[in-house]
Amino acid sequence: MTGAPNSEPLRAAAVTVSSSRARDGGSDESGDALVAFVGQLEGTLAGRELVADDRGEIERCLRRWADGGGCDLILTTGGTGFAASDVTPEATEAVIERRAPGIAEAMRAASAEHTGHWMLSRAAAGIRGSTLIVNFPGNPKAIAETAGALRPALPHAVSLLRGAPTAHRP
Repeated sequence: MTGAPNSEPLRAAAVTVSSSRARDGGSDESGDALVAFVGQLEGTLAGRELVADDRGEIERCLRRWADGGGCDLILTTGGTGFAASDVTPEATEAVIERRAPGIAEAMRAASAEHTGHWMLSRAAAGIRGSTLIVNFPGNPKAIAETAGALRPALPHAVSLLRGAPTAHRP
């Protein structure tokens, strides 16, 4: 299925949240995993960004992509755990207008078959304007394990946010 039925492919931004990567550079395998997932959705990558584990910086980044980046979907990776520096869910909650708890619940459920620590994810998801924001884990393997659970639903979610006709709404 293409990014959004009967319309343009969905446009997504991939945002890696990592103070060490922002400071020291190096490879960004988690960001690479998000970009690969956009490809699996047959979407177009609007851009990719790396930000530090700083709540204000994360909020500004999410607002910029949602409000002016022409994105249907913002995927983040990192900062969803229990460490004091893990503030991606708080930044996401601060910028969204409506929550999408089923998405984060589906990701945690998908993780349960792969790790006993699945319940430690604090990932959030929600809507700002017509943009869906989804927090993924920081581990590339965990991204792949959870992305499969979301793959069928995200194009439909984007269609709904675009106001496109669907099976239950003409």
